[in-house]
Amino acid sequence: MELDLRNKVVVITGAARGIGAVIAQRFAAEGARVVAFDLAFPDPAEGVGVEDGQGEELPVEQVVCNVADPESVQAAVDEVAGRHGTIDVLVNNAGINVEGAVADIEWARWKACMDVNVGGVFLMSQAVAPLMQAAGGGRIINAASFAAIVPSVASAAYSASKSAVVQLTRVLASELGPWDITVNAYAPGMVPTAMNGFAEMPTEAQDRLLDTLSLRRWETPDDVANLLIFLASDQASYITGTLLDVSGGKLATQIPSRAYGR
Repeated sequence: MELDLRNKVVVITGAARGIGAVIAQRFAAEGARVVAFDLAFPDPAEGVGVEDGQGEELPVEQVVCNVADPESVQAAVDEVAGRHGTIDVLVNNAGINVEGAVADIEWARWKACMDVNVGGVFLMSQAVAPLMQAAGGGRIINAASFAAIVPSVASAAYSASKSAVVQLTRVLASELGPWDITVNAYAPGMVPTAMNGFAEMPTEAQDRLLDTLSLRRWETPDDVANLLIFLASDQASYITGTLLDVSGGKLATQIPSRAYGR
């Protein structure tokens, strides 16, 4: 099976660093024309470009964009359309985490979580959809979370936002289906990042988290990227309106760690 993404125009939000940067690098390595959106980018010397293994740099274009701002989103999408003519794939990766019990969360923090995590998906999809409709096809891939399946205590804002992304994905899938545009969401599990600090936790705390996984290891950004590359390809042309769990079997059974204790 060949997943041919050569010359596909791929926009990835929240791609200046972390998981988003790895996703951008992986799409570039597949031959896609990748445009990274983010609020700001690191020093160009630390850019999100990647080499092809032959010493040749595969460029990742950078466009400053605030996904929670309608004017910023439209300007960024117009810039890409003017440069490349269309957008074939949109990965709505940008997101923030807001923790706190319902009794303690300030309205501004709740609203910021919704504006970025849900509003960003809405605004980006709304801006990109006309380009895909004119082209007669496309892929929109939205970052949900395992928190949309099983939430945690003190995660009301984040879990509610990611659950909303799942339902928005389903509605978009049906509304855009007549133009052969697929829309799917994905739910990563536990990828150590600066935002969650999993890898810096004490060993006992890490073990408690790893014990919830059927595949008992931390997830990597490449595990996520592997799924997204498939969803962006022609091989996934009949998959739409779904939430794909890429969590390593987190809580697939009540106590998956028992299998490792035998």
